[in-house]
Amino acid sequence: MLKYYSGSVLKTTLNRNQNHFTMFCRVNFSSLSIKPFLCNGVILFMFILPFFALVTSCKGELMVDPISPIDSEPIQVPDEVSSFPHIYIDTDGKTIIDEPKISATLEIKKNQEVIEQHHIGIELRGATSQQLFEKKSYGLETWDQEGSDLNVELGGYPEEEDWILHGPYSDKTLIRNVLIYQLSNAIGRYATRTSFYELTINGDYKGTYVLMEKIKRDKNRVDIKKVDSDDITGGYILKIDKNVGKDQAFSIDDLGWESEYDPFGKEKTEESSKTIRFLYEYPDAEDIEEEEKEYIQNYIKEFENALSSQDYRDPSLGYRKYIDVDSFVDFFLLNEISKNVDAYRISTFFHKKNKNGKLFMGPIWDFNISFGNADYCEGERFSGWSYQFNSICPHDSYLVPFWWSRLLSDPYFIGKIKERWSDLRTDQFSTKSIINRVNGLKETLEENGLFQRNFKRWAILGKYIWPNYYVGAGYNEEYRYLSDWIQGRLIWMDFAISAL
Repeated sequence: MLKYYSGSVLKTTLNRNQNHFTMFCRVNFSSLSIKPFLCNGVILFMFILPFFALVTSCKGELMVDPISPIDSEPIQVPDEVSSFPHIYIDTDGKTIIDEPKISATLEIKKNQEVIEQHHIGIELRGATSQQLFEKKSYGLETWDQEGSDLNVELGGYPEEEDWILHGPYSDKTLIRNVLIYQLSNAIGRYATRTSFYELTINGDYKGTYVLMEKIKRDKNRVDIKKVDSDDITGGYILKIDKNVGKDQAFSIDDLGWESEYDPFGKEKTEESSKTIRFLYEYPDAEDIEEEEKEYIQNYIKEFENALSSQDYRDPSLGYRKYIDVDSFVDFFLLNEISKNVDAYRISTFFHKKNKNGKLFMGPIWDFNISFGNADYCEGERFSGWSYQFNSICPHDSYLVPFWWSRLLSDPYFIGKIKERWSDLRTDQFSTKSIINRVNGLKETLEENGLFQRNFKRWAILGKYIWPNYYVGAGYNEEYRYLSDWIQGRLIWMDFAISAL
């Protein structure tokens, strides 16, 4: 693993022909003429010259600065100290579990003033994160006093009943999800709205959280038609994801179905060891009718048949008949700009909007281990395509559908990617625009003391938290890595897309 040694000296340990030796590289990181980039065990130093860039490398392991222990005991944050919006949850002594939700009250305060108060149901959420991370995330429903779902405008968002309090943990910048969701909304693709809050549960300060909308069929979220018996052609929300344990009341066949193609585009047989599974999100396993299952399964089957056929490039006979190409292009660019190691294969949503409508990709979801924050399957590199995951980690349990490699073999789809990338790079995806977003989010957290209090509660700076590739001694180092990684990724994307 490669780590950053904060300071001007880089200690590098190499193994070459089984001979172990150490090398030191001295670099002035504060100089404007040099930018450090970290990539799969390789430090790349990009010297910015007037007309060209010279890249050199230094391989090895960089040691982390020793840091003073930080108090990790639960802390209390008095209202008068924090002028930032603060969520207080009281469960009346009940323990929050994975399932079912327990009743509680929620207050939002600012400057000691209660600005919102709600009855809620609350539970733990997340699969891997719930098992590995001390800082938990929570799923909420806003309820009436009888415990029935109640639509409210929580935190100023359009009214709904389902909400998420996401607790960034392995992402020590605290912003990766917020950043990519902002980028998605900025290019016209709905992603969940996000707001930072501090959270206290039963008097225990939990640190910095992100209030988020849950993906739902709603005119202000995923705006699709409500499917009914009079018209079963739309809308639907589907996903490719892990089979979550909380649906144990249903069989695997109730939750979804398997593609007739394996991840490599071959028709699935009894001997096929790898499969792609589609899950129902709306209507869910509890509500979807048999005729609705049959319809949406057949639609996906026809799309995949068209995509795998010899006529797949034909505008009328091929895949374009079934999908909204522009949404697939944007989904591709959002996942690739962030080098999302889970892209296309986990937490991947797509939907069919309305009567006789086409299939749309999105909304995007769950980017905590994107932007270089993964130490496996080349997730740390700012080079390489996420959609080629199957060739990088072919033995993983969750692989990418053949859709993307097939689409990337069509000059029409490639042309759409190049055109969209070129347009976005002059605006929302320009290096300046994205880095300004990063800096703006950092300033919000830093100026309001959210970093300081969060990492006093959770003493993880300078420590490896799965699946960190980079471990900074402080949040400034974490942000420097993120900023440099993004700039390296954008440079690589420019060259790679032009070469498609």
